[in-house]
Amino acid sequence: MSNQDDRTQASRDLIAGLEKGLKIIELFDETRQRLSISQTAQLAGLTRAAARRYLLTLVHLRYAAFDGKFFSLTPRAMRLGYAYLAATPLSTLLQPLVESVARQSGNQSVAAVLDDTDIVCIAEASPPRAVFVSLTVGSRLPAYRTALGRVLLAHAASEWMETYWQRVRLEPRTPKSIHTREALERELAAVREANYAIVDEEVELGMRTFAVPLRDTRGQVVAAINVVARASQMTVEEMPGKLLPVLAAARDALQRLT
Repeated sequence: MSNQDDRTQASRDLIAGLEKGLKIIELFDETRQRLSISQTAQLAGLTRAAARRYLLTLVHLRYAAFDGKFFSLTPRAMRLGYAYLAATPLSTLLQPLVESVARQSGNQSVAAVLDDTDIVCIAEASPPRAVFVSLTVGSRLPAYRTALGRVLLAHAASEWMETYWQRVRLEPRTPKSIHTREALERELAAVREANYAIVDEEVELGMRTFAVPLRDTRGQVVAAINVVARASQMTVEEMPGKLLPVLAAARDALQRLT
């Protein structure tokens, strides 16, 4: 069977209603906590009538609430994310590792995986009184902006990266943000060579992050782990010497476990 035949068969097996319903759930985020029928229809590429039916179905299933004008997700929607966390051993394996990194470094540590053009946090730990960014388990950020994401993108297959560049929207977050494909490709090449990534105030001014890839026993990159630090706490030049030994210990521990 040809690749075209495979794609045709796969498209026949898809349930369009489920696909669109999940797409609507994904429309809600920190910048779109409440959506009207018209907004949902525009964002999802649906008619108002279809968007209304999908939204009311989510309300019926208690995944969404409706106040008469706007729809919003309910805590029940968290079941979808926690189903993944409960079904994969990776987050369970990584949680004690980020806790160890946070304790040893005195800073927040986050582990994440790649999901389409974003990273998704699957483990996080912050020692008492440590500075931290607003990342919790389940949080998402554009991969290209973060040290975690750049580590994962640097080790992604070249064919996948070609489709990634077509899907991603590159927008600056701070004046220091790298946000052109040419500059990011140079940065990813440097990350691949160094086997770590540093993001200097590109996500939030005053904050720096340092990340390394996490591999399984076959050498495949399965996640990334970082340390978040104040810019005043250490220079970019000091970060590898101070943080690489701590993160390398976590990296080696995971490789022994998987």
